[in-house]
Amino acid sequence: MARIKGGLNARKKHNRILKLAKGYRGARSKQYRVAKQSVMRALASQFAGRKQRKRDFRALWIARINAAARANGISYSKLMFGLKEAGVDINRKMLSELAVNDAEGFKTLAELAKSKA
Repeated sequence: MARIKGGLNARKKHNRILKLAKGYRGARSKQYRVAKQSVMRALASQFAGRKQRKRDFRALWIARINAAARANGISYSKLMFGLKEAGVDINRKMLSELAVNDAEGFKTLAELAKSKA
């Protein structure tokens, strides 16, 4: 039986990595070893970035809610505590949307939170 060499499989593996590295500068997109390191790091950063994005958006929502709450004469923490005591179950994403797009609706929630806190 004839010997089968692994050249085809190696070439496919190399091309898969080099395709992912397309657009990188210099050797990072041309040489397999350097490209593999760059792609591995990029994929790890991509995974971490998806987690980071969730934290960034939560911080943005809280900053918006805080600004709107202070404009209505209440702090963020007192607003959230008052809403919880009042039984208003609304998440920070929706609260920030209210703060940006519906000032009157947010004002009524702030007044409710003031009365309960």
